[in-house]
Amino acid sequence: MQDRNKNRLSITVMAAITGVILAAGGGVAWWAKSNLDQKTQNVQPVPSPIEKKETDLPAPAAITQDLMVEIYWLNPTQESIELVSKPMTFQKSVKPESVLKASLETLLAQPPADAKYTTAIPQGTNLLSLSKDQKGTHINLSQEFVSGGGSASMSSRLAQIIYTASAATDQDPIWISVEGEPLENLGEEGIMVSQPMTKQKFDQNFGGFEVNKSSS
Repeated sequence: MQDRNKNRLSITVMAAITGVILAAGGGVAWWAKSNLDQKTQNVQPVPSPIEKKETDLPAPAAITQDLMVEIYWLNPTQESIELVSKPMTFQKSVKPESVLKASLETLLAQPPADAKYTTAIPQGTNLLSLSKDQKGTHINLSQEFVSGGGSASMSSRLAQIIYTASAATDQDPIWISVEGEPLENLGEEGIMVSQPMTKQKFDQNFGGFEVNKSSS
């Protein structure tokens, strides 16, 4: 009888101990899970690198810069002879010497038949050669340039060449030759040509020309 009671007590104690152990184990598991959840919440995700598509990149600026030169024609009036400039546009990549050559060849080709302006440069005048160096711009024209016309015509054609060949500054030296020979006298009346010519020097020596810069 006593043995049975001891056995019952032992069983009860073991059950109690087992319950405590299970309870403790459950508490440990709950604490571990809670601690893990808290750490998981505190860890911030690492952002993945953003790939920039080509469409997100800024478009390159358009190249709109052009080089504009002026061709000088004549508009005779009752009181004076007017130099009329007509713009001619080139791409900025074109070499300056090529721009100048095209400008002079356009001038020598005569104005359109329906143009309101005219020219004093004789038809058939050709640009034989063109070069630039430290001394200035060297223009070699064919013999037709000095043919025909009086003093007004001679000074007018000289003005057209000098103004068209000059850049922005009035001090650009222009050396003019005819068939390879430096131009010293122009026309039968023997207009003296001082070499090199510039816009400023031409205005001082000849004058009487009004300059009209047209936008078209």
